[in-house]
Amino acid sequence: MRPGLTNKQRSFLDFLKEWLAREGGPPSLRQAAEALGVSHSAVAQQLKALEDKGYLERGGRYSRSIVILDPDGKDEAGGELQGGRKVPIIGRIAAGLPMYAQPEWEGGVVVDPDLFKGENLFALRIKGDSMIRAGILDGDLAVCQPRQFARNGEIVVALLDNEEATVKRFFLHSDRVELRPENTSYQPKSYGFDRILVQGKVIGIVRGPEQMGGI
Repeated sequence: MRPGLTNKQRSFLDFLKEWLAREGGPPSLRQAAEALGVSHSAVAQQLKALEDKGYLERGGRYSRSIVILDPDGKDEAGGELQGGRKVPIIGRIAAGLPMYAQPEWEGGVVVDPDLFKGENLFALRIKGDSMIRAGILDGDLAVCQPRQFARNGEIVVALLDNEEATVKRFFLHSDRVELRPENTSYQPKSYGFDRILVQGKVIGIVRGPEQMGGI
C-alpha cells in the first residue's frame, strides 16, 4: 500500500496525467510552474514527493522522463516500454550546469537497450541539415552519452559560447577546436578552447517523425 497524497500532491498528479495524455510527454519545469502558478522549486519538490511515494518513476536521479505508476507500481501506459529503454529529451543545454541538472526537458524517447548502452543517456532534437552526410536529418533525435571530452572525428554535442548547442564532428588542433559539418553547403568553423564545452558524444539516431515515411 502506497502512502496517501496531500491535496496538493493529488492535484499535481492529476495535472501530470492530463498533460501526458494531451502532449505525449511531460512538461518542463517552466511549463508546469507557469501552468500551476508556482515556482520551479515547488514543481521539483512535488515531483520528488510523488516519486518517493511510488506514484511516478523517473529513469534516473536526474532523468526528465516520467512514468505514472498504477497502484501496483506498474506503468499506467500499459507496458509502453516493452523491454525498451526511455531516454530523456533535453529541451535546452544551459551553461554552467551539469547536463542532468538542467531545468528543461521535453519528454522521452524509447530506444532499444541493446543498441543504446551507457549511463545517463540523453537525446537532443536536431535542427537543420548540416549533418545530412552522416545520416543525421532535421527533426531527428541524437542520442548521446554524457562526456566533457572528445576524440578526433567523433560526432559530439558542443556548447558554443555558453549559449548555443550544436552537433558537429570534432577535431582538436594545437591552437583551436574545429567543428566540421557533414554537408558541403556548410564550412567548418574553428573556435578557441574557451568557447567550446563538449557535452556528449552522439552514439545513435532516432529518426524524426517527419522522416519516417521515407524509410
